[in-house]
Amino acid sequence: MNLDTIARVALQAADRGGRALCRCFGNLSRIDKKGRIDLVTEADLASERVVVETIRAHFPHHGILAEESGRSGGDDGGTWIIDPLDGTTNFAHNLPLFAVSIAYAEGGVVRHGTILNPVRGELFQASAGRGATLNGRPIQVSRTSQLASALLMTGFPYDLDKTLDTVVGRLKACLAMVQGVRRPGAAALDLCDVACGRCDGFWEERLKPWDTAAGALIVTEAGGRVTDFDGVAFSPEMPSILATNGAIHRALADLLEPAGG
Repeated sequence: MNLDTIARVALQAADRGGRALCRCFGNLSRIDKKGRIDLVTEADLASERVVVETIRAHFPHHGILAEESGRSGGDDGGTWIIDPLDGTTNFAHNLPLFAVSIAYAEGGVVRHGTILNPVRGELFQASAGRGATLNGRPIQVSRTSQLASALLMTGFPYDLDKTLDTVVGRLKACLAMVQGVRRPGAAALDLCDVACGRCDGFWEERLKPWDTAAGALIVTEAGGRVTDFDGVAFSPEMPSILATNGAIHRALADLLEPAGG
């Protein structure tokens, strides 16, 4: 599949999804729960609808994996992996840290990623073998080589009540060794922050393909490294992710794994 065409359609879909989010931002009339702390809003649904419509208009036979509607279509030519609103809790509390995340994969390998924060006007894109960009300009990961100088980002799983000891163990181990840890609340944007050098590493567990597919490619194309905590190369289906500038990857993986028990 022509990646230029894929990138163009992904951009159109993200733009439409972003516009839908902006119309709802600060104007929600209903917030539902999929779990104790897992929210879904009318904005998630509105964004997903226009994103899927845009992709279907161009590629009616492609497969789609979207957070709210699940799997649909076939796999003729590839699969689109969609998070219509990454950072729903932020969105519901009027915190402008959220994004539309769209990835395109062939044979389980992500070939393109587009992530748009419509409030900040930041568009991250990457196609396999072509590098990564922010608003059209090339980006690269940081050069930080020591954990003591590293700024990290992380996130907490929705079943935190069941995994609290493990999550806190990893967080405690990192806090003791690095310059700082932040928890912004949108995994797609956290990965983009690694890609453009705003932070040096990101880890989180119990994620879904739509949380990581686009962002992982953006990190890789920006010169970073993405694996699970054991160093296994990234695939969209893996639930745990470690993304870094590469220079601190092994040291951070060593720190995380013993802390998780």
